[in-house]
Amino acid sequence: MSSEQILNIASESLVMSGLAGRYATAIFDLAKEAKKLDKVAKELNSLKAILAESAELKDFTMSPIISAELKSKAMAAVVAKAKFSDLVAHFVGVVAANGRLDRLSNIISEFLSIHDHHKGIMNAHVASAHALTKAQMTALKSKLKSLVGKDVNLEADTDESLLGGMVVRIGSKMIDTSLKTKLANLEESMKEVG
Repeated sequence: MSSEQILNIASESLVMSGLAGRYATAIFDLAKEAKKLDKVAKELNSLKAILAESAELKDFTMSPIISAELKSKAMAAVVAKAKFSDLVAHFVGVVAANGRLDRLSNIISEFLSIHDHHKGIMNAHVASAHALTKAQMTALKSKLKSLVGKDVNLEADTDESLLGGMVVRIGSKMIDTSLKTKLANLEESMKEVG
């Protein structure tokens, strides 16, 4: 990867679009204006975890046959029990009243991306054929940080179809060192020769 490509990754601006992006930008702006960005990020992260851990709550918020009013009441109870700030409570109420609870996890993810970008943190995702050890994750994070000049949040998962190596996505760029891709490239070059 050239130094020009690395600078392009590090300087990429964050562009939000679509419904989730608009809601995320709205809550980000409100939290920034209230000087509560980190608190709101922490609360929304907690809410995302609550939604992910409770299949019943997630199904409830996604159901098209349950009224927006009933969903609003249920989410108000969840928010109250979690003791979230008025800003987050009001925001979740607006999302619920507008019938958009089915998009709440996406909205939160978009908000967290905006928040990380604001704090100078880049998000990266690595897929590898085998689970990476803690030492490998630390080394990869360090290498990515040195390449882009910013702190990096790194999420990892496994994809056995890669056979070996890894695929790293950072910003809108992808670094593919997987054996699967190398074999596909070799096969393609062999077709051109023969």
